[in-house]
Amino acid sequence: MNDQVRNRTVAVLFLGVLMGALDIAIVGPALPAIEREFGLDSRSGSWIFSVYVLTNLIGTPLMAKLSDRFGRRAIYILDVALFAVGSLVVILSHGTGLFAILLIGRAIQGFGAGGIFPVASAVIGDTFPPEKRGGALGLIGAVFGIAFMIGPVLGGVLLPLGWQWLFIINLPMAAVVIALAWALLPHRRIGAGAFDWLGMGILTVALASLALGLGAVDTERFWGSVTSTAVWPWLVTSVVAWLVLVVVERRTTDPVFPVALFARRQLALGYALTAGAGIGEASLVFMPSLAVAALGVSAHLASYLLLVVVAAMAVGSPLAGRALDKVGSKIVIVTGVAVMTAGMFLISRTGSSLFVYCLASVLIGLGLSSLLGAPIRYVTLNETSAEERSAAQGLVTTFTSIGQLLSAAVVGAIAASSPGAEGYGDAFALIGILGVALLIAALLLKKRSVESQEPTPKEPAHA
Repeated sequence: MNDQVRNRTVAVLFLGVLMGALDIAIVGPALPAIEREFGLDSRSGSWIFSVYVLTNLIGTPLMAKLSDRFGRRAIYILDVALFAVGSLVVILSHGTGLFAILLIGRAIQGFGAGGIFPVASAVIGDTFPPEKRGGALGLIGAVFGIAFMIGPVLGGVLLPLGWQWLFIINLPMAAVVIALAWALLPHRRIGAGAFDWLGMGILTVALASLALGLGAVDTERFWGSVTSTAVWPWLVTSVVAWLVLVVVERRTTDPVFPVALFARRQLALGYALTAGAGIGEASLVFMPSLAVAALGVSAHLASYLLLVVVAAMAVGSPLAGRALDKVGSKIVIVTGVAVMTAGMFLISRTGSSLFVYCLASVLIGLGLSSLLGAPIRYVTLNETSAEERSAAQGLVTTFTSIGQLLSAAVVGAIAASSPGAEGYGDAFALIGILGVALLIAALLLKKRSVESQEPTPKEPAHA
């Protein structure tokens, strides 16, 4: 495959991931209008996000594994089509007064979107040589930063027309992505035999119960909430399901949750690092509250200050991708963890200095860009064969999401444990301490010389 075809492939993948990322970025501005139309309180309205996250978690490993068995192009198109169908259901809920219809649409959207990023990463692994994968993954990873910069602007333009227009825009985008994907993406079917439906079912229970349990945690009374019947039964169910899953998947020929991958040190470290990155990423939602409490700025200005982090991530992601191809994953990841950790400690002691707050925001954004997206996926591509590739990429997304869920519960609880800026400072200091542990883990990754000498696991012939 020549460079021109590869560039077109990346463009298709970029558009698909951008579509999903934009939907996350522009739903926030629409939330007040949706709550008014359906007469929702803030807790009921939170299900607009929660149901998306829940089905996204379930859809990620399923779609990733299906793409290994039925072809990247077919499943990528299926994911985009499901996202479009979900958007249409959300649009049709407008004017009905039936909140359940909107939630069904959001659930379908999340289920389809769950496979877009891991399948896109697997396509890059299939079509790009190892020395060019980092740059391509970096471009895809930059999509999220770009989406969160243009999303609020796009929301501001469309919202006066009605909140449903924020979802209507998904339909022509999806049509374009499907047409281009059909024409340009390679069709490659790798797997054969029976699908691991038992493993998928147990994994669904494990992820869904974890999401429901953590989602029900009241951060203002953390321990009392965790021991309540609204939380602990779900968490216990999740723990039991994970234990059963490990036993079952060890005996399965083609598991949807490939436990054997964790025996490879490089992959086990990568998944731990991406969970930690998810914790760091989810903590960003508390930064505006810290700015209000510590700097005394308005909530409106505090939201705009978050763009400093987003811009740093958008710039850092492609730079990290290019660096991967030149110096390897270890240097990029170690540097990223160190920079993020420094930023977390710095922002935990912001005081009343806007300059220090912005400097810490830049460090956090640059550090996260060296963990989220390209670097861990680069490690995963190098350590897996084509038969394992998409499922392994799905695990990256799954562990990032688990980190995000943990962050929302634990960091929120610490922030609520002390008044004002002190609580938020303690929360970010804790993530800084976690960053030190992640730095130790990153130092155990393979050196560039070893990473470049060891061949990628044997690839099967193209279909």
